[in-house]
Amino acid sequence: MKKFWIFFVFATMFFLGRFAGYAVSVVETSAEVRTLSSENWGLGFSGGEGAQPTGNATADELAEYNAYYVGSGEEKVIYLTFDCGYENGNTEPILDALKKHNAPATFFVVGHFLESAPEIVKRMAEEGHSVGNHTYHHPDMSKISDRKDFQKEMESVAELYHEITGKELAMYYRPPQGKYSVENLKMAQELGYSTFFWSLAYVDWNQDDQPTKEEAFEKLLGRIHPGAIVLLHSTSKTNGEILDELLTKWEEMGYEFRPLSDLTGSR
Repeated sequence: MKKFWIFFVFATMFFLGRFAGYAVSVVETSAEVRTLSSENWGLGFSGGEGAQPTGNATADELAEYNAYYVGSGEEKVIYLTFDCGYENGNTEPILDALKKHNAPATFFVVGHFLESAPEIVKRMAEEGHSVGNHTYHHPDMSKISDRKDFQKEMESVAELYHEITGKELAMYYRPPQGKYSVENLKMAQELGYSTFFWSLAYVDWNQDDQPTKEEAFEKLLGRIHPGAIVLLHSTSKTNGEILDELLTKWEEMGYEFRPLSDLTGSR
């Protein structure tokens, strides 16, 4: 019973945080690019089907901090990423689909996921996927200005991941809820991390209002673009059910899947 209440409290906090943060990030914004000082990552889709969206900052501005939101627009490549706040039975179907398509992905995990689903984390590593840092407690990192506090959130994930798998965590960081500050980007860079935002996401995190297959395809097929860094949530029942077909449809559109190391140059 105690474990249930711990899970319930964490899941509730995680969902509320997601709703507050991502509700901003997946809604269309003005085509005008906002300044890098913005604390909520957001996208603007104004270029039509197949066009890369604009973000709060340009790719060149983010590159100063080893940060990314999109890859090159010259090749039909997709970078698959999943945010993992807690396990509710949908991650393994996602892994099954990725394995079927030989598609590499990066899973951004928090402390609770590592604690509660170590066997799934081991499977991620064993099947060649990258596991990145989504912080231990999933706080609003834009409010953390103390380097020691920031570093603790990051190191706690890396240490537990190593304890579980015997491997080093990928030096990839995704700010919880897409909330960030320039100081955050600098601190992550100084710790050796590359920060990853996204260029395609949809409202898939609400467990009480999951999108239909048709709604998911409308967003994920209609807005796919060369160099897309796709953010999906491993908690989504819809994602678990449609991923195999979604990957097939993207392949039929001429896309291939590559790891984030294709962007950072690391292996």
